[in-house]
Amino acid sequence: MTPSPETYNARILTRISQVSESEWDAHIPAGSHPFLSWRFLHALEESRCAVEETGWAPRHIWLENQQGQSVGAAPLYAKSHSQGEYVFDHAWADALQRAGGQYYPKLQSSIPFTPATGPRLMAANAEYKSALATAMLSACNQWGMSGVHLTFLEGEDRTVLDNLNFAHREDRQFHFINRGYETFDDFLASLTSRKRKNIKKERSAAQDGITIKRLSGDDLKDEHWDAFYACYLDTGERKWGRPYLNREFFDLMQQTMRQDICLVMAFDGETPIASALNYIGSEALYGRNWGALVHKPFLHFELCYYQAIEAGLERGLPRVEAGAQGEHKLARGYEPIATHSAHFLAHESLQNAVEDYLEHERSAVEREIEILDQHTPFKKTSDEPR
Repeated sequence: MTPSPETYNARILTRISQVSESEWDAHIPAGSHPFLSWRFLHALEESRCAVEETGWAPRHIWLENQQGQSVGAAPLYAKSHSQGEYVFDHAWADALQRAGGQYYPKLQSSIPFTPATGPRLMAANAEYKSALATAMLSACNQWGMSGVHLTFLEGEDRTVLDNLNFAHREDRQFHFINRGYETFDDFLASLTSRKRKNIKKERSAAQDGITIKRLSGDDLKDEHWDAFYACYLDTGERKWGRPYLNREFFDLMQQTMRQDICLVMAFDGETPIASALNYIGSEALYGRNWGALVHKPFLHFELCYYQAIEAGLERGLPRVEAGAQGEHKLARGYEPIATHSAHFLAHESLQNAVEDYLEHERSAVEREIEILDQHTPFKKTSDEPR
C-alpha cells in the first residue's frame, strides 16, 4: 500500500540530535543493530566525520502520524560524492554527466563508511516503511536531486522498495556462519583436513612471538585507542590515502559505545603493533577497521578473521560479518552471502538503462555465489558431515 501524502508528516532532521536518543532508538527493530543507534550516528556527526563538509549532509527522515506521534525514522544523507558507500555507482554518475546531467547531489540511505546489512526504513509495518520511502522520493523531487539509494538492505525493506519500483541490485560479502559450533576447534573439525592444517599453520605463524588481547567494555582504555588509531591511520593512508574516521570519533566510541566493542590488539612485548575493531550486535559480530604498524605474515587473517570467529563463538552469536570484498576469506571459513540495495534515478532513461544492467548483474552475482559455494573449505562427503 502506498500511503497518501496527507496521512503522514515527514520531518527532515539535519542533525540527529534534533530528536533524543530514546526517541530514535525506539524505532530500531528487535535485535541490536549498533550502527543504527543514535549514539553511533551522533558520534559520526559530532566528530564531523559525516557532515556536509565531508559530503555526508544529514537529512534523516522522521515520520509522524496525524496525531503527532512518531511512527518511523530513516538515516538519510545528501551526498556530494560516492565515497564511503561500498556500493559503487561511479559509472552511473559518469553516464549522466556525459549526457549533460548532474549526478550529485544524491540522497543516500545508509550508515556512513559501514557496509553492514540492517534496517533502513525503521518502522513497525509496511505502510509506515512505504511512507518513509515515499518521503525520500518527495525530497529528491523537491530538492532537484538525481536519485535515492538505499544500501545493505534487509528483506522487508526490499519488498517495500520493489513495490515502489526501485531498481534492485545484488552484490556479495563473506560471513562466518555459526553452524552449531561452541569453540574454534569445533569449527576446525568441520573443515577438510588440508584447510584445517592450513589455518593452524597460519595461526601459529601469526601468533609467534606476540601476545594477542581482546578488549571490551571497561577493559578498554584511552591508550588502547591511541594505539589502534596509529595502526588505523598508517594502514588507511597507505591503502586509501585518507581514512574516513578521525580520533574524536573513536573518543566518542570509548565514551558511549565501549560495551558494544571488541578491540583485538597484537603486542610485541609491551608495544602494540596491530589492531582490529569489531562491533557487537545481538545477531552478529561486525568487523570494521584494521591497521598494523609492522608487516607480519598472516597477522591480518589472525586479528580480523580468526580472532573474530573466536569472539563471536564466545558470545554465542550466529555470524561474523567481516566487511566488504575479500575472496581470500573463503578459505578461512567465511561463506558468500548476497547483499542488496535499491535505487531510484530521476532521469528516466538512466533508470531504464540501470534496471537493464542490474538484471544481468544480479544473474552474474548469483552465479558467482553458486560457484564460490562449491569451493568452501568445509567437508562435503557423506562420511564427513559439514
